[in-house]
Amino acid sequence: MDASYPELMRRLAELAAALQNRRDEAQQWYAQRCDGAQTAVAEVEADLAELHQLHDQASRELADVDRAAADIWTEVGHRFGPVAGRLGGLPPPLPTPPGTAVDDDPEHWLAAARALVERSNDVGPLPRSAYPVLAVFGAAGAAAAFGLSTAARWAGQRYGGDLAVGMPVIALVVTLVGPLLGLGPAKALADRRHAVLDLRTVSIVLVAGLAATAALLTGLG
Repeated sequence: MDASYPELMRRLAELAAALQNRRDEAQQWYAQRCDGAQTAVAEVEADLAELHQLHDQASRELADVDRAAADIWTEVGHRFGPVAGRLGGLPPPLPTPPGTAVDDDPEHWLAAARALVERSNDVGPLPRSAYPVLAVFGAAGAAAAFGLSTAARWAGQRYGGDLAVGMPVIALVVTLVGPLLGLGPAKALADRRHAVLDLRTVSIVLVAGLAATAALLTGLG
């Protein structure tokens, strides 16, 4: 026999209540998952923003270190001149050997580099063993200038005219400048030995050049 109408209505009400409970559970589960997803997204966005800040800070610090290193390298070029110029531009950082503990504070290394450059400024003159070489430079410069002046005088006599008037003057100027020509190779020698030309070493070059010029002029006369 079929169920009575009240019984059917009771069962229908129970099914409707059960369905509503399931619907409420589903909506609650969905809301929880949405909240969890939003929380995760917010955490990721916060981490990403922090990473951007760290990246920007690291980029600024890297730029500051690069500028400081470039300034130190420029100072090296000013102090050592052509010797530093042959080294090229600022060298790249050396790779760290695996398993080696490294001080990652750039200021420590920059300070050490500055101190090294400052100590390099404490250079002395060339040793006494280089004095004969300096004298040879002075004499060679004077001899080269004397040869040029002789050639200028010969050209004036050979071709005559205005050259006969101008060439002797040029020859005299070249002869007078001759003792100074030895300072160029003397400076190169000092740079190569990380030394400086002081009054004594310059005097050796000039005196040798003047002596050679006087000897050549006397011999010619």
